[in-house]
Amino acid sequence: MTIRDLQIGQTARIDAVGGEGALRQHFLDMGVIPGVEVTLVRLAPMGDPMELRIHGYELTLRLADAEKIDATLVENIKDEETSVEANKHDIAHPGLGEEGKYHLKGDGEPLPKGTQLTFALVGNQNCGKTTLFNQLTGSNQHVGNFPGVTVDRKDGVIRGKDNTCITDLPGIYSMSPYSNEELVSRDFVLHEKPKAIINIVDATNIERNLYLTMQLLELNIPMVVALNMMDELRGNGGSVDINRMEKMLGVPVVPISAAKNEGIDELVAHAMHVAQYQERPQVDDFCDENDNGGAVHRCIHGVIHLMEDHAKRADIPVRFAASKAIENDAQIIKKLDLDENEIETLEHITKQMEKERGLDRSAAMADMRFAFIDKVCRECVIKPKESKEHILSQRIDKWLTGKYTAIPIFICVMAMVFFLTFNVIGAWLQGLLEEGIAFLTDITDKALTMANVNVTVHELVIGGIFEGVGGVLSFLPIIITMFFFLSILEDSGYIARVAFFMDKMLRRIGLSGRSIVPLLIGFGCTVPAVMSTRTLPSDRDRKMTILLTPFMSCTAKLPIYTFFVAAFFPENGWLVITVLYFLGIFLGVLAALFFKKVRFKGEAVPFVMELPNYRLPSARNVIQLLWEKAKDFLQRAFTVIFLATVIVWVLQSFDTHLNLVADQKDSILAFIAGGLAPLFTPIGLGDWRICTSLISGFMAKESVVSVLEVLFGTTGVATAMSSLTAFCLLVFSLLYTPCVAAIASIKREMGSKWAVCVVIWQCAIAWICAFIVHTIGMLIGMV
Repeated sequence: MTIRDLQIGQTARIDAVGGEGALRQHFLDMGVIPGVEVTLVRLAPMGDPMELRIHGYELTLRLADAEKIDATLVENIKDEETSVEANKHDIAHPGLGEEGKYHLKGDGEPLPKGTQLTFALVGNQNCGKTTLFNQLTGSNQHVGNFPGVTVDRKDGVIRGKDNTCITDLPGIYSMSPYSNEELVSRDFVLHEKPKAIINIVDATNIERNLYLTMQLLELNIPMVVALNMMDELRGNGGSVDINRMEKMLGVPVVPISAAKNEGIDELVAHAMHVAQYQERPQVDDFCDENDNGGAVHRCIHGVIHLMEDHAKRADIPVRFAASKAIENDAQIIKKLDLDENEIETLEHITKQMEKERGLDRSAAMADMRFAFIDKVCRECVIKPKESKEHILSQRIDKWLTGKYTAIPIFICVMAMVFFLTFNVIGAWLQGLLEEGIAFLTDITDKALTMANVNVTVHELVIGGIFEGVGGVLSFLPIIITMFFFLSILEDSGYIARVAFFMDKMLRRIGLSGRSIVPLLIGFGCTVPAVMSTRTLPSDRDRKMTILLTPFMSCTAKLPIYTFFVAAFFPENGWLVITVLYFLGIFLGVLAALFFKKVRFKGEAVPFVMELPNYRLPSARNVIQLLWEKAKDFLQRAFTVIFLATVIVWVLQSFDTHLNLVADQKDSILAFIAGGLAPLFTPIGLGDWRICTSLISGFMAKESVVSVLEVLFGTTGVATAMSSLTAFCLLVFSLLYTPCVAAIASIKREMGSKWAVCVVIWQCAIAWICAFIVHTIGMLIGMV
């Protein structure tokens, strides 16, 4: 039988893992190895993919991939509880190397005083890494990109430690090159050579997390293990013998709770010490010479001797290089520059190991690591009873991922987010800010009048800046409120469930469930949505998802929606905006089907994803995210939008001879936009002022409203347009080209050709849809 044949609640023992290439290696790295027991928890509402429990955590797998894994049904399941002999006396946790008991005094290679201590923060996804990074750095952090790619890079200074820099690497499960994140993390550690690694491990799921730890230890870089979520482990009756674990791993292990800021000072002290004194791991050989006849042990050490000089020249730790060469890691083998005879010898050693061990090379290496992890857990960990968090998550999932309830609840959740954002919380905060801006505008207007300031300058400040930029600033609460709810959904673990039950539906349009995450981020901003597609391991899925993100209505369009809804559809505002959002989704689906048939043929990437327990989002993380989004919006408001507003004001205030005009019809702007007006006439947007605002929207979508307010006046828009014209403008704004920042992101990810195609493609779709709406509106007599 295969894993696919399991019924809900049944358990099987894996006999063999089929498949090939990076995907199979990823399965092995996630713990899907021969001899391990897996339990089918549930199927997605549409019957595919399946949710499995393995190594104490939930993993999703498509039925087609599960069919490649042979297994034997386990009839009688016994709960095996790992126990550690209780210490009769409390033993103090080891102190700091040179000052304490853990390392020998005088070992290590101390760095010269004044050397900047650089750290890499590495860990699995959903292990609390972001929370720890925020605890370590506070507000002393900045976001950039790793060189050569656009994977987010966060750097920060450890609080109270000025000459330090810690880099938050992407959440990964192993150092195998399955995704861009894993490649980036591996290259950072190998090439930028941080002075030390802080490896954060989820104490509630030690088995899976220690797999990455073992690969990091092979790098022979000073390291500290931060055992996070210890409060949850203890609360559920579990415990860890820290001293014994330190001895087995050969590095300091510090129990912490990042969410409660417990143990952080001790963690920093240990990290600073091992970095300063360059105290490297004392253990990097995890293969027991007596385990399974010692086949893997002999293979690894044989390969180490074979390529020791090559690893030294390539500046790659020899143990890590040997492990990756055995696993047939093409990139590492290429860097080692082995000659033909050495490659043949490597192959011969590996084949002999496979014959003796009875497993292929990748499975044997993964089995060796998990065997050592099992030994660590048996000797150091008292397993907790089923956690309250897991029990609660299972109960919640019966509804949120239920066959008949998942999608209706998802629709209700998103509708509620929109309703609270546009009609309750966001709208109330927006009203307060509008009153503040109006008050400031009035004071400034009176001050300029009393000072007898030049009329042109007066008009520029009040009509151009305050009414333009101020009008956009009033929508900041709407945007912040939207991001607040999106961050809550993501950090709580709900977004992962959405990916799980949407996978089969998205596969029908050529994507995997993973694509739902970038598409949902697209509702916040197209730029990070495009950047987040780098988490997709398939280049095909990545490009296709990028091309669909412009159909997801970003928050930069919210000022346009809320402005016109308030002016033309005040009674049904939330309904109109909901229709716009779902129109974008519907057209995105049609576009995806077109791409699948014409440009991106083939199947979506396999769906392998962890389903974390539901957790309350960290207030600090949410606040940090909201501050980053608010800061980004304000920077654009006072740079791009400010510039666009001033330029438009100048163009609409002067004629071609730079004389002030009494009527805007005689302005430079009217002359330019007038040439485009005939193109927009068939869709009801033939007014040159509307054309001008749409052009400015290419710089920043928020500037559409500010430009309209400058050209029409604050109250002129409502009287100059009909409801049909307003709705056509909403539809066009929903679909036409993303802003210049988004196009720049697409260019960076896909190249100039694709970026230009996106601009033309989106404008054409927007024109066609607006034309259809305008035609139908005219036929039914809508005004």
